Amino acid sequence: MLETDQLSLNIPDTTKPRVVIIGGGFGGINVAKKLKCEDFQIVLFDRQNYHGFWPLLYQVATAGLEPDAIAEPLRKMFGSDDYEDFHFRLVKVIGIDPVMKTVSTLVGNLPYDYLVVATGSKSNYFGNDQVKKYSFPLKQIPDALNLRSQFLQCFEQASMTNDPEIKQSLMNFVIVGGGPTGVELAGALAEMRKHILPTDYPGMNFNNMNIYLVEGMDRVLPPMSPQASAKTQQYLEELGIDIRLNTLVESYDGNIATLKGGEQIRAHTLIWAAGVAGAMIDGLPEEAMERGRILVNQYNQVLGLNNIFAIGDIAFMKTDEYPRGHPGVAQPAIQQGKLLAKNLPKLKRGRPMEPFKYYDKGSLAIVGRNRAVADLPNDRHMSGFFAWVVWLFVHIMFLVGFRNKLVVLSNWIYRFFTYERGTRLIIRPFVRKGDRAKRKFINKYNAE
Repeated sequence: MLETDQLSLNIPDTTKPRVVIIGGGFGGINVAKKLKCEDFQIVLFDRQNYHGFWPLLYQVATAGLEPDAIAEPLRKMFGSDDYEDFHFRLVKVIGIDPVMKTVSTLVGNLPYDYLVVATGSKSNYFGNDQVKKYSFPLKQIPDALNLRSQFLQCFEQASMTNDPEIKQSLMNFVIVGGGPTGVELAGALAEMRKHILPTDYPGMNFNNMNIYLVEGMDRVLPPMSPQASAKTQQYLEELGIDIRLNTLVESYDGNIATLKGGEQIRAHTLIWAAGVAGAMIDGLPEEAMERGRILVNQYNQVLGLNNIFAIGDIAFMKTDEYPRGHPGVAQPAIQQGKLLAKNLPKLKRGRPMEPFKYYDKGSLAIVGRNRAVADLPNDRHMSGFFAWVVWLFVHIMFLVGFRNKLVVLSNWIYRFFTYERGTRLIIRPFVRKGDRAKRKFINKYNAE
């Protein structure tokens, strides 16, 4: 592997205005796609070489899909002749200099004319370093693969121990956060418990497998309507999920989760889906930060910086309708990315830009087969089979790449008739930091 001082960005010089985009998520790719016919040089930086469809991460974690079914290589997305002056670099951005108008990366600096920050979000542990050390996040594909290995390793180890306390701890799963990620993950685990695991492990009693869903507020799915929350809770209870509302996790040491109030749950696996914070980049002024996000105006311009824009989860646009910013889902990022691609040519030509107005197309969450909820425009609500069908259709449509759509659809059709989840492979054993005994065992096993 080459050292960073042996590498350079190798971006060709240009007389066109240069647009640098940091982040290849929904916002970033929509800016790049819509600018392809404009007179700009486009440079995209990202720490991974693919665009991922994160709403389906939980299905990778629960062995329903392989990671390449929900990801598309960025170079493939922008590889046609339509993107003649597009340049992607797999590199970490370490800072921004708004005065010099440069972006700093691990392999060099690059000047920009316009900068788009679309770095998305990361898990927010609210300062609890112990929970951060031992819990499992679910924000990226490596997180999902780690979690899948953890699930399957727990079942394998539970089948090989006669100690009832250890077995129960291996079969207890705590999910912190009752938002869409937590709810969907809990539902998928419950369906595995009922339809898959008893066949894989015939000597084990999966009636003893406990799935705890811990939520700090007074209902699950707080971002959605009370109707959707109530129906979702009903679905979860039907699936045998142990729901703890108005409850916080105070600590977790890898073996025991301590809830506020003193209750303890012995569990080898705690999944953290309780909150997110913006994935910030150094260099922006302090006054442009609020609530862990970047303050922007109605054109997505960063406060006080006319040529730097922030879009998607990282952007905090206050409006009368959304005083706490837009929801951290795909649609605001997509809509802001498309509008920004229209506004940048106007800004270059000195014309008035169009302000952003979010069109809420609704919210969806799935709990399991034939169990889903939908909040639709004009205060309409849907649940059950028809909401489940809508969820399937919407997620297929927003996947990037025809192959991915076909693979996911065929997987879902196969699972509908068989309940089968065919990716129950421990490709890379996962060893959590601090689990020295497990690491020693796996190293010995692999060596032999």
